[in-house]
Amino acid sequence: MFDEPIEKLVEYFRQLPGVGAKTAQRYAFYIIENSAEKANNFANAIKEVKEKVKLCSVCGNYSTQDICPICQKRNRKLICVVQEPKDIVSMEKVKSFDGVYHVLFGTISPLENRGPNDIKIKELLSRIENDKVEEVIMATNPDVEGDATAMYISKLLKPLGVKVTRLAQGISMGSDIEFADVVTLEKALEQRQEI
Repeated sequence: MFDEPIEKLVEYFRQLPGVGAKTAQRYAFYIIENSAEKANNFANAIKEVKEKVKLCSVCGNYSTQDICPICQKRNRKLICVVQEPKDIVSMEKVKSFDGVYHVLFGTISPLENRGPNDIKIKELLSRIENDKVEEVIMATNPDVEGDATAMYISKLLKPLGVKVTRLAQGISMGSDIEFADVVTLEKALEQRQEI
């Protein structure tokens, strides 16, 4: 339908998560219709992120430094365990968490042939021992794999005397009970707090 360079650009945009054919075409036309300087800046930003961004050697977060700023400045006795680096972005929106993170890079999932040795559990255990961690907050997704991973890690940490907590689940602020599903209502009821 398009000349080869345009088709190639559209195809690369289609490979981005959540981008369909029409959106990929809009992105391609945006690049074509803007100045060469803007296109070069865009291309350079992609090159720069691929050249400079790596994983923090301590937690696994994305960083331009060997040890990310969070690991350099925060309380290492409190670790929040997340599945992927992008989860840290969501957790940081809270602004009241002063601990550090640990990225597992996945969850235990027998259906996907992924066991405990396929994610960063050994590294977590090493950090707990070296930093004398007092609490680990399990912030894996509230699904079967996330819950199974949280329970597995919790059982490993209990004998070490480390407090293990899990993010509360239930009805989100501003939503209507009328539209909540049964599992959400059940979790909200189980994890109710005294007022």
